[in-house]
Amino acid sequence: MTDHFLSLFTDYQPLDLLRQLAVILLCVLGGIALSRWLRKILGLDRGDEQSRMMQIGVKSFSRVLSPLLALGLLVAAYFCLKRIGHPVSLWEIMFPLAVAQVSMRFVFYVLRGIFVKDATVGALLHLSEKAIAALVWICVLLYITGLWPDFVEYLDRTELPLGRHKASLLTILQAGASVLVTLIIALWIGAVLENRLMKVSTMHSSLRTVVARLTKAVLILIAFLVSLSLVGIDLTVLSVFGGALGVGIGLGLQKIASSYVSGFVILLERSMVIGDMVAVDKYFGKVTQINTRYTILEGLDGIESVLPNEMFMANPVQNYSLTHRIVRLSTQLTILYQDDVETVLSIMEQAALGVQRVSQQTAPQALLIKIGADGLELELGFWITDPENGRLNVLSDVNRAIWKAFKQHGIAVAHAKRDIRIMDERSFNQSAATVVPESPDSPDEKNSRTMQRN
Repeated sequence: MTDHFLSLFTDYQPLDLLRQLAVILLCVLGGIALSRWLRKILGLDRGDEQSRMMQIGVKSFSRVLSPLLALGLLVAAYFCLKRIGHPVSLWEIMFPLAVAQVSMRFVFYVLRGIFVKDATVGALLHLSEKAIAALVWICVLLYITGLWPDFVEYLDRTELPLGRHKASLLTILQAGASVLVTLIIALWIGAVLENRLMKVSTMHSSLRTVVARLTKAVLILIAFLVSLSLVGIDLTVLSVFGGALGVGIGLGLQKIASSYVSGFVILLERSMVIGDMVAVDKYFGKVTQINTRYTILEGLDGIESVLPNEMFMANPVQNYSLTHRIVRLSTQLTILYQDDVETVLSIMEQAALGVQRVSQQTAPQALLIKIGADGLELELGFWITDPENGRLNVLSDVNRAIWKAFKQHGIAVAHAKRDIRIMDERSFNQSAATVVPESPDSPDEKNSRTMQRN
């Protein structure tokens, strides 16, 4: 390698080296300029969803586009200079650097497309990217310095015992790389298909989720089988693993398997979709996520409950948004007998109509429920179309509007009346003295009563 670098300065003229450096610099700048121009043409710099044609996760494909275009320009310049007989010695160093840069950017693009879901990159992904970058640059350094063949030979000669057999480090690394690459490709294709399916407006959201999950599962299975074949593992050994898995499901994984199957059933039959307001067991809230094993309900107090899908199949579920989002609420009160019932019912209906969240299409209805002991018992029923915003707050608004209307019209709310008399000790003794004592029982009656007790 030292001789190679010395030959750059002894076998070639300084002017030739300057020309090569100038061409390489122009290729790099040309790649950056073409990348910006393509980003502007394709609209990748805009923030709207439709313009992000090549974007997955947080970073767009433009991160890969710049080094890729620069590499293409370097290849074109290499053949042009070689055709005219100009020295191209610096390309032996630039090609590995450019290929390494493109490879790293593309791997980062794929990883973020798989693991980035909420527009935030986690610390683990950042650490993985740094580790991959360090590994790639080490390999490039070994290649440029000419130590790569010796490094590969060392890995091939170093063997590790695996049971009764031995395997070289090179074979183990190749096996691990093949499994990792196939799984990453499968996950990436699954993420791309899921992203495309979620944008298909003609397909129901539950069906899109089922198709995306099944496609990803099939791709992972195929990648796993292909990677095992590439490693050299006989696929017939999976029969033993399948039998063990079946026994495990039959003995201790019933709940987990039931939750997974229930998740697919819920998504397929569309009995519950994201955004519905449901109540199951003691939980009530808005469905925010439906996964293959669990469903997340966000309560009106902001607390999220992670519920296994089996609960939605084994228990009765109240869905407030299955066919429509109209929910009826009611409030009860009691008025005095002397108030006009028809007037009070009309006032209650008008007061409910003045509340913003009360539905105007389905008018509130006030009813005379019962002529009670303390007054006339009334009920006001009204409908809302946004149960996800809570029920107690709109009920409070309606009660406040009724109370305000009653105050304006002078209507009093009835309440239970009880008479309480306080007597002094002399009056109590006189009252007790006026009580007629019971006649004494005859001996026969006492004996009869005693026999009845026995």
